[in-house]
Amino acid sequence: MAAASRSTLVVHGRLARREARLAAARSGRHGLQIMSFEQAAVRLAGGFARPIDEESLRAAIQTVLPATPMGELESIKMLPGMIGAAADTLHKAWRAGIDLAARSSEHPRLEAIARLEAAVLTELPGGMMRPVDIVAAAASRITHAPAVLGAMEIVGLTELSPCWRPLLKALATHIPVRWTAGPRSVPAWLGEGGVSVVQAEAERPAVHSVSAATAYHEAIEAMRWARSLLASGVSAAEIAIATASPADYDDHFLALRADTNIDLHFVHGVPAVTAREGQAAAALADIVVRGLSQSRLRRLAALCRDSAPLASLPEGWLRVLPSDAPLSTPSAWNRLLARLKPTNWSDDMDHVPALRAAVDLLGKGPAAAQEIGEAFLKSRALSIWRKALLAGPAASIDSTLEALKQDDGLEACVSVAWMPASALAASPRRFVRLIGLNSSRWPRGIAEDRLIPDHIIPTAELDPLPVNLADRRDFETILATTSGHVVLSRARRDSDGRLLGRSPLLAAYGDETYLRRNTVPAHAFSETDRLMARPKEFADDPRASSARVCWRNWRLAEVTSHDGLVRPDHPLILAILDRTQSASSLKMLLRSPLGFLWRYALGWKAPQSSTEPLVLDALQAGDLIHLVLDRALRILELTGGLAAADASAIEAAVAEAAGAVSAEWESERPVPPAVIWGRTLGDARILAAQALAYGDDHLPGSRSYGEVPFGGSEPKSEAALPWDASAPVTIPDTGFRIAGYIDRLDIAGDGSRALVRDYKTGKPPKGDIRLNGGRELQRCLYAFAVKALLGDHIAISASLLYPREPLDLQLDDPEAVLVEISGFLRAARVTFASGAALPGPDTGGSYDDLAFALPANAGATYCKRKQPAATERLGDVAQVWEAE
Repeated sequence: MAAASRSTLVVHGRLARREARLAAARSGRHGLQIMSFEQAAVRLAGGFARPIDEESLRAAIQTVLPATPMGELESIKMLPGMIGAAADTLHKAWRAGIDLAARSSEHPRLEAIARLEAAVLTELPGGMMRPVDIVAAAASRITHAPAVLGAMEIVGLTELSPCWRPLLKALATHIPVRWTAGPRSVPAWLGEGGVSVVQAEAERPAVHSVSAATAYHEAIEAMRWARSLLASGVSAAEIAIATASPADYDDHFLALRADTNIDLHFVHGVPAVTAREGQAAAALADIVVRGLSQSRLRRLAALCRDSAPLASLPEGWLRVLPSDAPLSTPSAWNRLLARLKPTNWSDDMDHVPALRAAVDLLGKGPAAAQEIGEAFLKSRALSIWRKALLAGPAASIDSTLEALKQDDGLEACVSVAWMPASALAASPRRFVRLIGLNSSRWPRGIAEDRLIPDHIIPTAELDPLPVNLADRRDFETILATTSGHVVLSRARRDSDGRLLGRSPLLAAYGDETYLRRNTVPAHAFSETDRLMARPKEFADDPRASSARVCWRNWRLAEVTSHDGLVRPDHPLILAILDRTQSASSLKMLLRSPLGFLWRYALGWKAPQSSTEPLVLDALQAGDLIHLVLDRALRILELTGGLAAADASAIEAAVAEAAGAVSAEWESERPVPPAVIWGRTLGDARILAAQALAYGDDHLPGSRSYGEVPFGGSEPKSEAALPWDASAPVTIPDTGFRIAGYIDRLDIAGDGSRALVRDYKTGKPPKGDIRLNGGRELQRCLYAFAVKALLGDHIAISASLLYPREPLDLQLDDPEAVLVEISGFLRAARVTFASGAALPGPDTGGSYDDLAFALPANAGATYCKRKQPAATERLGDVAQVWEAE
C-alpha cells in the first residue's frame, strides 16, 4: 500500500471502532487505519512498543507489592482492594502526565507511590511503556508520521487526556490533523497548535421525559420501547439504550434479553459468571473462599465433570455422599472417606484415594488458589480464573469474578445496543433512551483518589477529566448528536422502596410522563408481557383458566376437586391404602387426608436444606435423643443389662453413646455452630440418662431392646431381636399392615410380661390422654404389634415417657383402644377410597411441612372456610378428632 494513500481515523471506544470499520468497508476506503489515539501513538513509536494493559499492570503490582516498602501505606498494602486502588492511581497519574519520581520529595505518600511505580516498571515485560514514554518515543520518530499515519482525523472525542496533548500538537506540524467535533463541545486547549477543527450544527431530536416505578421497570419500558421501534421498521443498528453506570441495570437486561428474543448487545460486555465457564470458576471460588461442603462440591462436579481430579471417578459417584450431610469440616470428610468401601461405588472399585486427593486439594483454601484452579479448570474457565487472580487477592476471588466482563458474542453493528453513555457519545445512534437519570447517579459524584487524596495532589490536577464533568459532557453530546428522538427516563424509587430524586440534568426538560407499573403496554416486549397485557387473551390460556378456577374454588365454602376430591377407587388411592403403613402415616390419614394423598400418592415432601442450622428443630432434636437412647441401651445390655445398671453405669453408657452418635450425625446431617451443638449434645445426654434411669420397677430378669423393628422394617443395628422383624403385622378388620420401630421394649425373663415404651422429648399434655384426637396411635399400635409377634399369652403395658418432667403416661386397656382405633381406620379407608382426600385439623398447621402447597395463611383462612364441609364429607372419620 502506498504511503500517500494511508490515513488514520481516531475514534473512542470499541463500539465506535467497529462501526467505523464497517462504514469504511462499505465505502471502500482502502488504506484507512481505525484506532484509538493511544494506538496511533504506539504505532508511531514503533519497534516493540506497547501500552500497559490492565491485566499486566495488576499482575506486576501483585508481584512487587509485598517486597516494596510503602511507608504509611505499609499496613494496608496486602488488604483486598489494594491492587485495584494502586492500578487506578498509577493510571490517573500517567494520564495526567504527572512525574511521580520528580515529585516524590513533596510528600511521603508520593514517595511510596513512586517506589511502587519504579518496581512495577521493572517487572513489566520489555516494550511495555507508560504514556509519557510512548509520547517521547513517538516524538523522536515524528518525521515518519506521514508514512506511518498519513492524514489524521479525530472523530467523536470531546476530550483528550493531558498526556497525549503534546504529541497531538507535534503531529499537527508534520501531517494534516483534523478534529471533527460535529455538534460536540471543543476543548479550549485545542485552539492552539495547527489542528483544524470541524464543527456542525447540533441535532434537534424530539425529547420526551418519563419516570418509571423502579430500575427494573425502567428496563422493562426500555425493552418495550425498543420493540415498538423494531415493529415500526427502524433498524436495530439505529437503537441505543444507555446510562452513566450500566452495572446497576446489567442483571435486569440480561434477564429481559432472554425473555424478549431481541439481540441486545452489551457494548461493555456481560458478566463472566453468566456463561457456563464463569459459573465453573465461581463454583470453585465458593469452595476456595468459604470452604468445602457437600452442596458446593456437587455444584463444582456438575460444572467440571471432566476436570482431572474428578475424571477417574465413576459415573454417578456423587451417590456415595449422604444426601443430608453438610460435610463442611475436614473431620466429617475423613469419617466419610474412612468408611467408604469398594462396594459403595458403582464399579466395585476403590476410588477413595482419588476422592481424598480432590478433597485435600480443595481444602487448602485461598493460599493454593492458583494450584486449585490449574487442577480443576481448563480452557475458558481457567482463563477467567487466572484473570480473577490478577484482578484481586485470592481471599476475595468470588467478588472479583462477579466484576469480570466478557464479550457477549453479538455483532454490535446490527443489534440494539445497551452501553455506557460515554460509548454512545462517541458513536451516536438515531433513536436513544437514556435511563437512570436520578440524582447522584447521573452525573455521578467526584471522589478523591483512594491513595493520593486532594491535600497531596489536588483532585483537579490528578484527575483533570473527572467522571462528574464527563457524565455532563456525555449527556450534552448525546442530545446534540441524536437525529431521531431521545427518551429521558428515571426511577421513582429504589429496590427498597425509598424515593429517588431527579437528576439535575432533567431540569430543562419540563414535566415527565408518569409510567405506571401495571399499565397496559402499546408494544409488549415478550410473550409473557403480551399475555399479561391482554387479560381476555390470557384468560383463554389453559394454565390461566385452571389457575382461575382453582382460586375461585379455594374461596368457596364447599369442597371441590381443588380441595382433594378425586374420583372413587382411583388406582393410585387404592395403591397407597394397600402399602404397609406406619403409625405416622395412619395419623396423617386420620388427621390430614389431603396431606396423606400428597405425601404418599404424589410423593411430595418439603425441601431439606443441607446448610448448617442455627439450632436443631424439635423433630431433629427428638431424633438425636432417640439415637443416643438406642445406642446407650445396647451398650448397657452388653454389660449386664439395664435392669442391673446403676446411675454411674447409665451415665457412662450415655456419654459413650452421645460421642458415637455425635460423630455419625456430623458426618451425615447439618449441625449448628459449635457452641450450640455442644449445648444440644449436653441436653441430649441429660434427657437420655433420665429416660433410662426412670424409677419404675423393672421386670424380673428382663432384657431391654431399643429401636426394635417390626412388620418388615430393616434393623438399624446388628443387635439381637426378640422376633422375626420381617413378619407382617396386620390390624384386624381394617386391611392395614403396619411396620415401624418401637423406641424401647422390655421383656420379662419368663416371657409373661412386656413393657412397650415410646419416648416423647416435648412437653407432656396437661391431662391423661388415650388417642388425643388421633395424634397418639403409637402406644396402642405398638402394643398390638408386640402381642401379635410374641403371642396372646403375654401381658402388655404401653406408655408414653416424657423424660423432661419425668412423666410416664400408661395406656389403660390397650385392647379396647385398639378396637376404637380399628373403627376409625375402617371408616378412613372407606372414605378415602371414595375420593375424600380432604383437609383435616393438621392441614396447614404449624407442623405441616406441606403447607407450601396451600393458599397463603391457610390455617387461618382456607382451612377454617373448608372445615365444616370437609367434616361433613369425611363422616365417621372426623369423630376421631374429638377423641380424648
